Amino acid sequence: MARLRAWQGPAIFSYGFRPFFLFGALDAALLIALWVPWYLGFIQVPSMFTPVSWHVHELLYGYVPAIIAGFLLTAVPNWTGRLPVVGWPLAGLFGLWLGARVLVAFSASLTPALVYLAALAFPLALIGFLTREILAGRNWRNLKVVLVLTLFTTTQILFYYENSRYGTSVYAERAAIALIIMLIQIIGGRVVPSFTRNWLKKQGSPVLPPAFGQFDRFVMVMSAAGLCAWVVFPAFDIEEPVLGLLLMAIGAFNLFRQWRWRPLKTLAEPLVFILHLAFLPVSLGFVFAGYAAFTGDGGAESAAIHCWTVGAIGGMTLAIMTRASRGHTGHPLTAPPATAAIYLAIMIALVLRLAAAFNPNWTFTLMPFAGLAWVLAFAGFCVVYGPMLLRPRG
Repeated sequence: MARLRAWQGPAIFSYGFRPFFLFGALDAALLIALWVPWYLGFIQVPSMFTPVSWHVHELLYGYVPAIIAGFLLTAVPNWTGRLPVVGWPLAGLFGLWLGARVLVAFSASLTPALVYLAALAFPLALIGFLTREILAGRNWRNLKVVLVLTLFTTTQILFYYENSRYGTSVYAERAAIALIIMLIQIIGGRVVPSFTRNWLKKQGSPVLPPAFGQFDRFVMVMSAAGLCAWVVFPAFDIEEPVLGLLLMAIGAFNLFRQWRWRPLKTLAEPLVFILHLAFLPVSLGFVFAGYAAFTGDGGAESAAIHCWTVGAIGGMTLAIMTRASRGHTGHPLTAPPATAAIYLAIMIALVLRLAAAFNPNWTFTLMPFAGLAWVLAFAGFCVVYGPMLLRPRG
């Protein structure tokens, strides 16, 4: 708090969640607003990547790291008891992220090595910041967060190798999605039942979600094994029906795990219910991926990927961003109508994208509407929460 009070510059650099949540959401909205017409052939983005590769890169290695940075730079001081990164160091870190987005978008005339180094500068700097804070605070148990970020950055390096060598990426994309989904299962598996329990207690409910136990650990281990198999499947001659049955069983286990968290009892509070809605696509993604492996259905494979990216990643990050923004800026932990509309928009985007996956002939009709719903969700976050993030608390 002493460092926060000492900072006299723009309020947006007074805490890590402020710049990364706001501009991360703006980046997510602009990304799809540009990508859909580019993919449909109406415009051209001057990037060295193909439309699909740019879309994958900027979602996984642009948007997601920004939200992770906003979350961790806010959470780590609570873990370590050390002062938060604020002011010019935070502005410098944010500048690395923003500069990379601009360079990647206008990279057609640039040397690929320069673009790769610029894009890697931010995650490497973030890893350095977090490692310093965790080691200085002797918070050893959270070094696993640094390990996950390091693995995630390794997939980014693999992405550049695959694109340089083959013009597309398969393993890097799958590995990055798998790591993010595991992160959602680890953090969401604690946060969703915890926030649900707290809210239900306030409502006087006698039925509460169970504490994290052996069944949760079993589901986590099985999920990790299934995701690993899904990542390496294109490289090894694994029996497709076996993988399919495994993934569908894991999806069923995750559905049962979430049902134990009493999701339907939170319908009255969108700020809590959205956590359950956003976690549901994790389970559905396993089911669709399993069906795809079992039948060879390309539509189901696309549905699995978009369940995990649009539904789980898009939905869960919006849920966390809205809740954290309200809590850290002194607003009540309840979702007003405008926030509920943001949640509705991201769920509409998911439903339309799944419909397009299973009905390829409708892709060029449904994709623009799915993209519009995504843009409305993230642009809506910027409009509703931008003033909170730009102004000092209180």
